[in-house]
Amino acid sequence: MSDPQGSKSRSTRAWLLTGPPGIGKSTVVSRVVYLLRSNGLGIGGCLTKERREGKERVGFTVHDLMSGREAVLASTKSSLGPKVGRYRVNVQGLVDVGARSLIDAAERADVAVIDEIGPMELTSPEFKRGVEACVDSGKPILAVLHEQMKDPLVERFRELPGGSIMEITLHNRDGLAESISSQILAALKASVL
Repeated sequence: MSDPQGSKSRSTRAWLLTGPPGIGKSTVVSRVVYLLRSNGLGIGGCLTKERREGKERVGFTVHDLMSGREAVLASTKSSLGPKVGRYRVNVQGLVDVGARSLIDAAERADVAVIDEIGPMELTSPEFKRGVEACVDSGKPILAVLHEQMKDPLVERFRELPGGSIMEITLHNRDGLAESISSQILAALKASVL
């Protein structure tokens, strides 16, 4: 986003998903990743997965889509790191896996995935720089935006000229992955022509 002419930012196509917790945002993203990989595309970036003990959510893991590496993103069991709600953020894991996955995606992937841009992730300046690298790359981006988040980076993301914001609901979530993957494939094909 630091491109002075804004040329790369203008060309960036972004599919931005939002919705309440537990509605299935990460599930939609995972399905899009699967569909795009099935079409031979290199997908980079990160996915966030819930960690549960029985029926209780005790934290989150961040997963690098290119390397397969994982790290604890946040936990209710930790006493270290910034507190977000009832969780403590593992900033080092977020940097080592989350931010690194975004830099790698900006450099080497066909499509960058960012699940999600929210209060936990934004505790890390390195993660923010990774998000900016993805936008500056001009590559298609599929990102989850925290529903209530008010942050200059999130607002800038929402204002991308090539951005499309979709709220996931119980009624639309089942067909969204196919629709989004088709749109991303079409955008990539158009950019080659």
